[in-house]
Amino acid sequence: MRVSSLHTPLPNDLAAAIQPSLLERIDHLPWPSLEQRLDQDGCAVVPRLLDAPECQDLRAMYEQPGLFRARVVMARHGFGRGEYQYFDYPLPEPVQRLRSALYARLVPLANRWQARLGLPGRFPPAHPAFLQRCHDAGQQRPTPLLLQYGPGDYNCLHQDLYGEHVFPLQVAILLSAPELDFTGGELVLTEQRPRMQSRPMVMRLEQGDALIFAVHQRPMAGVRGDYRVNLRHGVSRLHSGQRHTLGVIFHDAQ
Repeated sequence: MRVSSLHTPLPNDLAAAIQPSLLERIDHLPWPSLEQRLDQDGCAVVPRLLDAPECQDLRAMYEQPGLFRARVVMARHGFGRGEYQYFDYPLPEPVQRLRSALYARLVPLANRWQARLGLPGRFPPAHPAFLQRCHDAGQQRPTPLLLQYGPGDYNCLHQDLYGEHVFPLQVAILLSAPELDFTGGELVLTEQRPRMQSRPMVMRLEQGDALIFAVHQRPMAGVRGDYRVNLRHGVSRLHSGQRHTLGVIFHDAQ
């Protein structure tokens, strides 16, 4: 008998037991349509990549200083208001799983973008091989991070470039629930096309949603072939509450 046919809630422990693993969820995402969206807009939303307990577990890591290599107070550097912490190696297991599995799925698109932009070099299929390339070039500091915002906090538009070797895509996962944990604080992207004004995109995510987006540049088809589009991202001012985000960047920092 199929449990779903009963239309009754599952006990929490049973629901957890049948929840697909994180790697299975990533493997079964609609990657062709996500790649099409990334080609079209430079960003794509993955609804509910993480469930609420997984989000809570990641949020709780923010108060465990032994997991991190550095804490950045944004106002001290003119980055905005709020703060974030970079994880140290070894990364917590769920962060490591996310980073490796998402890289493997995104690397074909990344290599197509490299070719379309006329850029030299291609990314290896496995993330450890790419990290070795970063480390050989002196980029040895891990870049996955947790960000924390409170009332009045915001993040200025920026790009996460940490050295010569840059993977062209990254992922942000909202760990807090809009309207319940916080208000305001939308993730904002801007896209600058040659000889045109910038295009803003406001991404309204729910808890557990992941946004895949371009780190720096992406190709866009034009009448004379592909040209480069420049993207930046940030977070609008928080009105109330507290907002946490997991940032998954695939290249390491100098």
